[in-house]
Amino acid sequence: MSEIFRPPVPIGSDFGPSSRIFVAGHRGLVGSALVRRLLVAGSRELVLADRAELDLRDQSAVDAWFERQRPELVYLVAGTVGGIAANSSRPAEFIYDNLLIHATVIEAARKTGVRKLLYLGSSCIYPREAVQPMSEGALLTGALEPTNEPYAIAKIAGIKLCQAYRRQYGCNFISAMPTNLYGPGDNFDLESSHVLPALIRKCHEGKVEGRASVRIWGTGTPRREFLHVDDLADACVFLMDHYEGDQHVNVGTGLDQSIRELAETVRDIVAPGLALEFDASKPDGSPRKLLEVSRLHSLGWRHRVELADGIRSTYDWLLGELEKGTVRGWSSRPVRASV
Repeated sequence: MSEIFRPPVPIGSDFGPSSRIFVAGHRGLVGSALVRRLLVAGSRELVLADRAELDLRDQSAVDAWFERQRPELVYLVAGTVGGIAANSSRPAEFIYDNLLIHATVIEAARKTGVRKLLYLGSSCIYPREAVQPMSEGALLTGALEPTNEPYAIAKIAGIKLCQAYRRQYGCNFISAMPTNLYGPGDNFDLESSHVLPALIRKCHEGKVEGRASVRIWGTGTPRREFLHVDDLADACVFLMDHYEGDQHVNVGTGLDQSIRELAETVRDIVAPGLALEFDASKPDGSPRKLLEVSRLHSLGWRHRVELADGIRSTYDWLLGELEKGTVRGWSSRPVRASV
């Protein structure tokens, strides 16, 4: 059975409190944050389906599900994701799964007359050597970062699908491109996670095990921007309610720091005094990834969660989840360290 939630308080949306909303990928980092945001903010009806019920790579299954459930609004945030290690070891899976997921949901939304769809991409769509900060106009102006090129190509295809469906069918499909994300519900598997949860885990385990130092991938010199997932969820709802354009919209903070600075911030919060060793034999990825977010700011939205506060609250959440043994990507149940 699909899960249906009916929050009690109306939200100020042009679509009204009775709209049926499908969050594709609702158990992931972004999807779960969107569900939290929508439940707290309004009396919209959420119709959800997990992987056991609906394989988003199967067009006939997705078509049948849309015919039964008839969602009016769709947040397409599902996908196969991971960091440098996962992208390097599973490139075929990353391009295949994501191409199919984007295509099946967008096509089913067209067939069933979905009123509006928001597709979520990734900042890796921009060229490796793009001028920083990266504006929306930088798309397809140069070569992609090799370590995640298959994933980036799939994400670019999602943008182009939305634009093509707008032109050919008049569908109200929009796209948003977030920067690097973190927060409650993140993946902490060191083989597949992104950099920030990996740093949190390494520092936590270093503290628990009483180690003097931990090793960090790369030189520490690349610069990255980070957005708390609850801020992204808020931005997605804002764009669904207020944006109608063909051009994708960057979603970020407009601020970045080096991986070394990030690691030091995580270390200071999680395990003060722990030494950091940077392994220059491991790949760095793109030298810098900072989004130009003036388009979003001009629409009236800005982030609210500052990075140090977000890392601290994420670590507090992690400690609670470790007690229950329910952290995604954490195969064992480490002893909780004193805080």
